[in-house]
Amino acid sequence: MKKIRILVVISFTSLSFTLKAENGYDLWLRYYRITDTKILNNYRTLISGFIVNGNSPVIQSAKQEISNGLDGLLGRKLPDQKKIQDGSILIGTSGSTPLLSSLNLKNELKQIGKEGFIIITKIIAAKKVILITGNSDAGVLYGVFHFLRLLQTHQPVDQLNIISAPLIQLRLLNHWDNLDRSVERGYAGNSIWNWHTLPGYIDQRYKDYARANASIGINGTVLTNVNANATVLTRPYLEKVAALATVFRAYGIKVFLTARFSAPAGPMDPTDRFKALSAAMAERRAQVTPGSGTRGTYTPTYGHGIVDAAAAVSS
Repeated sequence: MKKIRILVVISFTSLSFTLKAENGYDLWLRYYRITDTKILNNYRTLISGFIVNGNSPVIQSAKQEISNGLDGLLGRKLPDQKKIQDGSILIGTSGSTPLLSSLNLKNELKQIGKEGFIIITKIIAAKKVILITGNSDAGVLYGVFHFLRLLQTHQPVDQLNIISAPLIQLRLLNHWDNLDRSVERGYAGNSIWNWHTLPGYIDQRYKDYARANASIGINGTVLTNVNANATVLTRPYLEKVAALATVFRAYGIKVFLTARFSAPAGPMDPTDRFKALSAAMAERRAQVTPGSGTRGTYTPTYGHGIVDAAAAVSS
């Protein structure tokens, strides 16, 4: 009986360790060692290391991703190579990779636009390599995530010819989060944005959030609820937004805020007010959070509709 109790305790202890190890936080970005020996050995034969051209924040994110992904999936440390070898993965934009000029990829690069990518097997300097490239740093990052998905799903990578371009220019997540961290129609706890600790403290979850979004091609996030609190447009809060934007920028993600301009101000026509506040806010935002955007909420109460509001912002 005593032996049975010991076995039960050991079994439950082992189960608890297993459950604790997998909590879902890694989402689909699990780079666990491939368990199929045949596929693992094939990948190890085909991939010898990687070369990353460029040093922008987005390219550095791509470099970290390919390094972590290959190390985890292949179960060994692959080198950051200094020169091309058989099995090298060559990563970089069309502008940062001089060797591309000799590969006759002009038509393909034209097809993918600004944020698409190419993953292709090529012979360069008598070496068989895998090329991941695009016209922008974000495109390269998306290509790296796609290549790692091929390995995760055990796809053949010996002869690649992938050309991918997004159909939608702005691919946004639209948060309905309030500044007090409540979420409109939210049923999964408080907002991820802890405004009280920003900008001094950057939660690791902000980077993880950006990384997960970039892995599926999201390139923008609207931080605030459509029923906006104008406090977010004050300088102290814009500095908090800027801290988030810095984290997200490394993954090709722009930050958007919501502003409400529906209330009239004296004799000023609401459309003129909307336009004036848009310009003032854009100037302030550019000073603190360069590269961010604005989503305007315009209530058609004063004789003007949403089309008028859009025209005011765009003009």
